[in-house]
This record gives sequence, structure tokens and C-alpha cells, in this order.
Amino acid sequence: MQRQGSLGGSAAIRIRVTGGVLLLAHLTLVAWLMLRPLDVPWVLPPNVHPLAGIRADLALGWPAAAKPLGEGLALLAPLGVLLPTAHGRLAVSAISSLLRTAAAGALVSLGIALLQTGVPGRVVDVDSVLLNTTGVLLAHLAVVPAGRARLRRREEREGAGAGRRTVQEELSQGRTPTIPRVGIAP
Repeated sequence: MQRQGSLGGSAAIRIRVTGGVLLLAHLTLVAWLMLRPLDVPWVLPPNVHPLAGIRADLALGWPAAAKPLGEGLALLAPLGVLLPTAHGRLAVSAISSLLRTAAAGALVSLGIALLQTGVPGRVVDVDSVLLNTTGVLLAHLAVVPAGRARLRRREEREGAGAGRRTVQEELSQGRTPTIPRVGIAP
């Protein structure tokens, strides 16, 4: 049986289901927070120049800039952990996992920004897409490699004793049935 680098048995199912449920809950919360109409007397113009809003925040000083920049980084940061958890594979290239997660985070952030164009009181901000994607990347780098390494060590520890049983179980199943070929009639 080929396991393709994923956890075996019910542990894999539990991790994937938990990751999927938490991912759905987080995206629901983000949608509720970011797609609610705001009752404001006026709205800032859209920011379509990359890094302009971040520079403006930093010009106010670090204490004043920490809140908007932190919110931008933290909004979608859990996706950096939840997306690989919902995927559930252990034997994955770290770079490919990082790139897939970053691309998914950028697409989710871009989707939210585009949906906000139709919501009263909300405007498009390209810097929010950049900050959200950076938050996803940082969360992924901080948690996923160490978590996968820990789970791989655990699987190797548990798999060392169960390895003999698995081979014996595979041998006891017998030959794979084949379907005989039928010739084509003239």
C-alpha cells in the first residue's frame, strides 16, 4: 500500500478534518469581519499603489503604525498553518509547500479585496493584500516545518514496531485479480 507521505489511519483523518473545520471557521470569521458594510460619513480613496499605505503608516511612527500593520499581518496568518494541515501530507518539499500556501493566501486576500469593492464603506487597498500574504508566509515558516518534523519523528517511532505487521498483512491478501483480455472480433 502506498501512503504518499501522509499520516496513516485515523490520525490522518483527524488532522485533516480538524484542519478543514478550523479553516472553514477562520474563513467565515474573516468574511464576516471584512465584508460587513461600514456606516461611515466618508471613505478614503482606494490605494492601488503598492507600499504607499505602509509608508504612510510608518511615517506616523512605530507606535501608531503597529496596530494597522499588525492587523494586516494577523488577519490571514492562520491560513499559513491551516492550509497545510487540511492538506495533511508530511513528505512534502518545504519550498513547494511554502509557495502553494503563499499563493493560496494571496488569492484569498485578493478575493476579499475584490469583494470589498461592492461593500459600502469598504475600499480596495493593495497593501492589505501584501500584508495578508506576508502574514501567511510568516505563520507558515514559524509553525509548519517544525510541526511536520515532529509528526514525521512520531510516525517513524510508531512505524518501526508496526512495520513487520504491515508487510505480513500485505502478503496475506494474495495476488491482485486481473481481467483476461478478450481478442477483437474480425
